[in-house]
Amino acid sequence: MAKAATKTKWKSRAVTRLIEAGSMTECKHCEERVKFKARERHQQVICNVYINGAWDRVEHYHEPCYSDAGKPFGDPVD
Repeated sequence: MAKAATKTKWKSRAVTRLIEAGSMTECKHCEERVKFKARERHQQVICNVYINGAWDRVEHYHEPCYSDAGKPFGDPVD
């Protein structure tokens, strides 16, 4: 007898990434633009937000702002 497929329950998560050229996003915490600077290699935290197991939105943070906000989606994965 075949097993019934189990549905994955997705949850919100955060990852750390370099800010790329052409970035046009706003930091959810400070509301300033998360912008690329050619001579500086700043990081951003990108969060996939799920509500009741369904994807809802993406939130971007400056790396220090994510910590200041209390890491709302847990420690970011590198």
